[in-house]
Amino acid sequence: MSSVERTAPAAALASALSETAAAIEALLDALLRDEPEAGEIHRPARLLAAMRHGALGGGKRLRPFLVVETARLFGVPAEQALRAGAAVELAHCYSLVHDDLPAMDDDDTRRGRPTVHRAYDEATAILAGDGLLTLAFDVIADPRTHPDGETRAALILLFSRALGLGGMVGGQMLDLAAEGRFAADGAAEKLDETRIRRMQAMKTGALLAGSVLIGARLGQADPTRMAALERYGSALGAAFQVADDILDIEASAEQMGKATAKDDAKGKATLVAALGLDAAKRERDRLSEEAIAALAGFGPQAALLRAAAEFTAQRKS
Repeated sequence: MSSVERTAPAAALASALSETAAAIEALLDALLRDEPEAGEIHRPARLLAAMRHGALGGGKRLRPFLVVETARLFGVPAEQALRAGAAVELAHCYSLVHDDLPAMDDDDTRRGRPTVHRAYDEATAILAGDGLLTLAFDVIADPRTHPDGETRAALILLFSRALGLGGMVGGQMLDLAAEGRFAADGAAEKLDETRIRRMQAMKTGALLAGSVLIGARLGQADPTRMAALERYGSALGAAFQVADDILDIEASAEQMGKATAKDDAKGKATLVAALGLDAAKRERDRLSEEAIAALAGFGPQAALLRAAAEFTAQRKS
């Protein structure tokens, strides 16, 4: 396969990411409007403002991009793909609002702005996260996202398992436990490489991989293509987390839009800590290549997804 077939130029990926981000921003703005939906009674102004603060005005929007680009492989109408992508982004933003809370990661900035609990208060931030997550399920369950009820049920099941006990929420619990939060002496727990990989596959990888599978499910992908895209999503999710751990060491707070150099101080279980920085970089690159290889059967139509795997490994923020 030639380099042209293997990946899209960086400029094409940047353009596609920007286009998707703009479309998702506009859709989120519309979903978070003042007027209640049918069946709702009232949207409290402070809660809505906090939800908008947590969801609008920044972010790479990588997860909805993965939904949209995967759905494009199967000819899914753009409106349906964007709605599913918006649902994923709402859930991702909920996780950031809650992760930033003092009881969790205790961050003051996110995307270069005060975190929701700093801009408002902790109680409002908790409710804003709850509201964003609930709205995510509202959007994905809506017939406008897909007219077929069986397909919507399958999407909700995928979504739930990526987000819940055996996915992102469970991974966050394992991360807190590894910090020593629940140990009598408060000492960080030293996880071996296998347990670190499992924790990261849940905490970060599950929703990234789930984004790819949601796009494929929207397009009624056959089992062979679903399996290939699952391999792609899993490898991409793992590469993303290793890259994030490396950036926590090497990037500035200005580049990241949030505090850096916190993982080591907290004794967090990362592959950088387990393998060392140079070996972690090699693993990041290997995982990116693994993701690209999983798309071998999709031809040039998957060029942007291949480029996304390279971007995930080489990103600077």
